[in-house]
Amino acid sequence: MSLRFTFDGEEITCPETASVAAALTAAGHRAFRQTDRDARRGIFCGMGVCQDCLVTVDGRPNQRACMTPAAEGMRVETQAARPPLTPPATRSLTPQRLTPSVLVVGGGAGGLSAAIAARECGADVVLLDERKVPGGQYYKQPADAGTAPMDAQQAEGRALVRAALEAGVTILGQTEVWGAFDGPEIMATAPDAVYAIRPRALIVATGAYERPAMIPGWTLPGVMTVGAAQTLWRSYATLPGKRVALFGNGPLVAQVALELAQGGAEIVRLAEAAPAPWRQPGAALDMLRRDRALAVKGLRMLAGLRARGITPRHGALPRAITETPDGLEVTYTVGGTEHRVTADAVCLNFGFQPSNEILRLLGCAMRYDTRFDQLRVTRSDSCETSVPGVYAIGDCCGLGGAPAAVTEGRIAGRVAAGSAPRAEDHRQLARHRAFQDALWRVYAAELPHPEEAPAQTHVCRCEEVTKAQLDQALANDPTDIGALKRATRIGMGRCQGRYCAPAVAGIMARRQGRPLEDLSYFAPRVPIKPVDIAAITAAEALLDDTE
Repeated sequence: MSLRFTFDGEEITCPETASVAAALTAAGHRAFRQTDRDARRGIFCGMGVCQDCLVTVDGRPNQRACMTPAAEGMRVETQAARPPLTPPATRSLTPQRLTPSVLVVGGGAGGLSAAIAARECGADVVLLDERKVPGGQYYKQPADAGTAPMDAQQAEGRALVRAALEAGVTILGQTEVWGAFDGPEIMATAPDAVYAIRPRALIVATGAYERPAMIPGWTLPGVMTVGAAQTLWRSYATLPGKRVALFGNGPLVAQVALELAQGGAEIVRLAEAAPAPWRQPGAALDMLRRDRALAVKGLRMLAGLRARGITPRHGALPRAITETPDGLEVTYTVGGTEHRVTADAVCLNFGFQPSNEILRLLGCAMRYDTRFDQLRVTRSDSCETSVPGVYAIGDCCGLGGAPAAVTEGRIAGRVAAGSAPRAEDHRQLARHRAFQDALWRVYAAELPHPEEAPAQTHVCRCEEVTKAQLDQALANDPTDIGALKRATRIGMGRCQGRYCAPAVAGIMARRQGRPLEDLSYFAPRVPIKPVDIAAITAAEALLDDTE
């Protein structure tokens, strides 16, 4: 079944399960909004983090195209930099208070596994997920539930979702968490309700988002994360472009290149920052020893690329992206030699940042991981944080992979429900972590620091703060990141510093010769994501009931 809507007066036809971003991308549109400096922006993260794909829908501005389902007859318009100040559209949200035994935030591999384990131990379990269909970034379920799974990975995710429903887990989809308070108490908004949830135990499984390369042109329409391209294809059967170039570090980049090629895209360049894997034979053999099935899966992926004539270019780093009449031209280097390639879509992934805002708001202890350049929550063997009754699992704790997240979910789910973890789960978790250690030794690469970015590079994509403006503010020797924020507006945009904060925190720490820690970043604040006035009003009614 298909539906029709308009975009700036043009009629768009798409499947009834498409997102606005997928429908516009399929129709050849890359730019969705204008910025204050009259630049154009489009889909970037594909998961509702960057807030860059905003459109106006039926007169209501600030709707994320990647998270908004297309609907028959809707009127979508390019969003102006500063939409007219008109009275907000009336939206009736029912305030609801929930008190489950266990609340799980995040419906990916770890969250679903935790919910199932807790339910099997007799707990009353509610699971919140931002998307209409759970499955997370690893399983990436098709938006159309009637679509056959694309591969074994999607089939495994579908089985996990089904198992959660059959176990009696209450799954609340299209529900976004924007507040976390002592108790713990979670505030969340769905299309027709606002929830105040006070569980006995909270399990945070919010995953991670991708770290891009801050280079000139990384904000152009058609430039997106590797995961965004994968979401377009796996969830909506939409290619990000006919000609695709992928640059990054890690196995996800090669996996998505193969998936897009199988879908009919021309992979004009697959570039990996790390040296060729045979340069690390010890680590590669260690991967095989730790998990033969996963290692063989990786070898088959590389064989699939070779069968399609796609050869990864190792030791390659993108330096700049520019618009040309023929598409997006990427300048990149290999061993000091400069090369160029032109594509319709350019996909970037240079690691991940944990989505740990809820954990930081609740005051969970953090530590900085120098190897992965991440702020990670500290946990016990049962995945409990320093805040009693609050558990954290999966990639929101630092990159660990889906198999580890599943096992952590089983451990945390059982403990949160009042049962003891199984010894076998701890043994499996040790194996998964050892495999990840070997994997990232294979993919070890020297990545450029943001200090090396050219002056015209945008460091804060929301507020369009350039590296030159950042350098000017740093010349005044600000004492902390908050002072830098006040001087430049870095971190004051809609994504709330999710991209610029890690980069700027690292720059300041290296300048001052001190280690990174939780206080090196912007302080977390409610709301942790933009929320409309209707949700705030409904939430106030819930809070009034408790006073």
